[in-house]
Amino acid sequence: MSQAVISLFDHSGRFAEPWAAAGYTCYCVDVQHPPGQTWLGNVCLVGGDVRRFVPPPGPIAFIAAFPPCTDLSNARAHLFRLKGLRALAASLDLVGAAVDLCDKAGAPYFIENPRGQLRHYWREPDYQFDPCEYAGWLADPSTEAYTKRTCLWTGNGFRMPEKRPVFPIEGDRTTKVKRGPNQANIRSLTPRGFSAAVFAAHAQLAV
Repeated sequence: MSQAVISLFDHSGRFAEPWAAAGYTCYCVDVQHPPGQTWLGNVCLVGGDVRRFVPPPGPIAFIAAFPPCTDLSNARAHLFRLKGLRALAASLDLVGAAVDLCDKAGAPYFIENPRGQLRHYWREPDYQFDPCEYAGWLADPSTEAYTKRTCLWTGNGFRMPEKRPVFPIEGDRTTKVKRGPNQANIRSLTPRGFSAAVFAAHAQLAV
């Protein structure tokens, strides 16, 4: 039985790409996927609420979680009062569900979010990075030579991967994404350089 990799709140499947290419069975869980399970090779797109997701039996190599940050990020923080407590509480509940699953699984994990409210309602992040710090892992580093400060809360033996930084040629490009139905998905795309670095740091430990 191959080891599983679980990626929560993952619509794009970017984080799972290097793991899937190496033969791991990957589960990408997101409410935007079609209901049920859709298999694309050894990648399973699980459509549904993360809070009802039951991990597969067998060993788990790694878990990543990308909870929605709309009501947690410092961006547009002036709207917090207008959004109300229920929006904040709902977002924190999703983070809590991810934390519970990660803790119980026992595998190395990270929970990703931008700078925002988690440091007040949970704890300070363990690590922070910008995509340009890992762009050197890519064949074309210029594709991720930008800044977007990202925070990680980690556990179960997570190791911050080796950086291969390049000079940033632009700031946070996600702020330029036009509003629309896909704005949140585009802004939250996982940097491929960071994903490759995490795979390199942990795949050898999961053998």
